[in-house]
Formats: sequence, structure tokens, C-alpha cells
Amino acid sequence: MSYLIALDQGTTSSRAVVFNRDGSIKALAQQEFAQLYPQPGWVEHDPMAIWHTQRDVLARVLKTAGVGAHEVAGIGITNQRETTLVWNKHTGQPIHHAIVWQDRRTTAICDGLRDAGLLDEVRSKTGLLLDPYFSGTKIRWMLDHVPGAQALAQQGDLLFGTVDTWLVWQLTGRKRHVTDVSNAARTMLFNIHTGQWDDALLSALDIPRCMLPEVLPSSADFGHTDASVVGHSWPIGGVAGDQQSAMFGQTCFVAGQAKNTYGTGCFMLMHTGTQGLSSRNGLLTTRLAQWGTQPTYALEGSVFMGGAVVQWLRDGLGAINSSADVQALAASVATTAGVVMVPAFTGLGAPYWLPDAQGSITGLSRGTTMAHIARAALESIALQSTALLQAMSKDAQSHGGQSMTELRVDGGACVNDLLMQMQADLAGVAVVRPQVVETTALGAAYLAGLQVGLYQDLAQLQAQWRVQRVFEPQWSREQALEKMNQWERAVAALPKA
Repeated sequence: MSYLIALDQGTTSSRAVVFNRDGSIKALAQQEFAQLYPQPGWVEHDPMAIWHTQRDVLARVLKTAGVGAHEVAGIGITNQRETTLVWNKHTGQPIHHAIVWQDRRTTAICDGLRDAGLLDEVRSKTGLLLDPYFSGTKIRWMLDHVPGAQALAQQGDLLFGTVDTWLVWQLTGRKRHVTDVSNAARTMLFNIHTGQWDDALLSALDIPRCMLPEVLPSSADFGHTDASVVGHSWPIGGVAGDQQSAMFGQTCFVAGQAKNTYGTGCFMLMHTGTQGLSSRNGLLTTRLAQWGTQPTYALEGSVFMGGAVVQWLRDGLGAINSSADVQALAASVATTAGVVMVPAFTGLGAPYWLPDAQGSITGLSRGTTMAHIARAALESIALQSTALLQAMSKDAQSHGGQSMTELRVDGGACVNDLLMQMQADLAGVAVVRPQVVETTALGAAYLAGLQVGLYQDLAQLQAQWRVQRVFEPQWSREQALEKMNQWERAVAALPKA
């Protein structure tokens, strides 16, 4: 049994990847699903669409790979985090569409918690801020707005889960209601220091504890797939939220190492060791994927609109026919000619935390073309990520650590060479792209491989990491500083909803 399957359930698509033992890709299958926008600032998914697309790509990838079921050692799962599902444990039916991590509808609930004086308690226990981003207030919204939901929850009839929990519950034939520490850490209900659900926070949101899944390490026994559901019974040996999984796939196992994932959003994590550092610069403290008994932590910053900006150019403006066309269009001009785009379509995340901000494009002139706007859109991804990196460096230095010297990158948009060079120029550090950029899926496969005994230790995984290309900074620091100052001025001038 020399193959591993990773299920990578993302914000816009479900994917399944078959990995060889050496971490190379044998086959990949992907299927998009609908994004639902019932109101401005609201984003939803159909839970059954998440499950059915994930089940379908699992079946398809085995055929594509030409791999027999008996050759698969185990399955790992990685998922969009914070997206919140609640379902009836008897019927299996969701009580509402999944509320996606990007959704901003619970701003008022967060304001109420802040007015109640819970900001410091939430931050100290969970490492998070009071923001609609996280799962806890999304659960509260469903219990408030679905008729009879609170009573059903109190009776023990409703289950909550992030996407990983929903998939494991389905894959195991509704037998296991579990999650891992990295996903639990994103709910605003989990004490990242004690490793337990927090009763005081549950009480503050009036969420019954019986709704919550059991929390396991990220490499653990999550059950077996039910042969009547997916045709085969394999051990599910690894589960991690997508960003912690990517960190694991990048083999960032040592304090000071950092990675940035360029997906629908951008997510930068820096390993801080066995202690959770409190950020003074608008970042989050989170648990990393856990193998063994020792918890490890990271500082994290999230950009809500990363690759989604390119999707908007394609679908909203009709500026390009496919996302791959953006590099050529943006490269057709040497600069943005003063155009700055701030894509605050769903507010701004770290380090700004402006949930009510709206997007803007400034610096337009008669000479502005779609190419300048496309270049500004790409640049906005690198600018937001640079703001995160600068905040991380400040936090690390304030705690006696060192600034990062390289940034490992992954995710769909990291194949864009122009974007990666922009990132290196703005951040002033080497940007390192590995040979396998599907590191989110790879991390889940590695976690499963450790659990089922395909790998012995982390050193074995580190030995498999390979560099594809390094992008070195070409700008002076003065150039980069001026561009960042221009960006900060545009952020300060953003309109509010």
C-alpha cells in the first residue's frame, strides 16, 4: 500500500489527489460547486453539494490514477476553515446552507460580545479576534434564525461541524463526529492553550456543548470510510484545516519558518514553536496541525480576497476569459500608472480588521486601461500579503525572535510568476516555490501517512521537500516602501458599508 489520497475541500471546488509515497502527484480530480450570495456580504454553500462533489472526485481520481483500492494506505482530509454547518443527527439533513468563512452577517453578534466585555477573554483563550470570520457566531446566527433550532440543539438533536467534520461524518456512514485541533482552533469556542472546548465562551453564545465534535490531534484515527458509502473502507488518518495542512505540506516544522498560500484568499502562517505568542499587530494566534502529543503554534494573517480578485476580473468585469490570462494582461504594462486596487469586497482581514470596509480603485486617469487595472489587481494580492509579513516580523522581534528570511509559497495563484516577483519585490525576502505546489493536499496526505505508518517521522518528510524556483527581490527598499505607503493611503480612504 504505497499511495495516499487527500481530499481537499476548498471554498470554490472539491478536489481529490492521489499521492505517491515520495510526495509526488499521481492523479488529481476537481469539481467546482456553486457560490451562493443571498444578500450583500452573505456567502453560503449547499452542504450536500460539498459532500456530493467531494464523493464524486474521490471516485474519479482512483480511475484516473489507475490505482486499486487495495493499494491505498489511507486518506487525509483538508478543508476550508470556519465555514459552518449544522445538521440534524437523526435525519442527516442540514438545517440551513453552510455559512462560509467570508460571510459578514454576524457583525452585530460580534459587536454584542464586544459590548459585553468579552474581547480580551476571546483573544487570550482562542488567539482570535471578535470577527464574523469565525464559526461561533455563525452557529449562533443559525440557532437564532432557523425556527425551532435552539430547542433541537438543547435536546441534543443538532450537530455542528466545520467542513472536515461534515465530510468525516458522511464518509464514515454517520458514525464519527470528530474534528482536529487546527479546525477547532478557528471556531472561537476552543481554548488553544488547554486544548478543550471552553464552557464560558459556549455560555456567552448560548451554544449547547452536545453540538460540538470530539477534538483529536491532526494525525489520528478518525475512523474508516464506509464501504457502502464510497465503495471501499480506508482509514482516515489525517485531518487539518487548509492553512495548517499547507504549513505541514511545506514541512515548516521549525519556529521562524513561514508560508503563504495563494488561494481564494491568502493565508500566511509563521511557526512560533510550542508557545502561542500574543500578537500586538493585528494577527491571530492559532494551533498548527498536530502530530504526536506536543502542541505547536503559529501567528496567522488572513487576506479575504486573494485569487478571488482574479476571478472577479474574469466573472465580474469580463476583463479576461480565464484566470490564466491575467499574467499576460498585467505584464503588458510596466506599472499600474498610479492605479491602486483595494479589494475589500468582504471587508479587510488582518492586520486591519475592517469588516465594514468596501473595495476601491483609485488613481484612475484617461490613460488607464484594463491592463493597468489587472496589474493593480495582482499587485493588491502581494500588497496585502506584505502587510501581513511586516506585522509578523514586528511580533516576532517583540518576542525576541527573528524576522523571516524566506517565504515558502503554494496555492493556485503561486504559479503566476509575475505575482511571485511582485511579492518578493514588495516583501524584500526570497519567495520560494516548491516543486509540488499542492501542499495543502500534501499536508493532509502526510498526516494520514504518519498515522498509518507509511512515514516514520518528520525528518523523512523534510527530506522530500524540493524547490522549483526562487524569486529574489529586485526593488530597492525605498521603492517597496513608497508602494506600501501608497497602499496604506488607499486603505485609510476606503468607504464603509
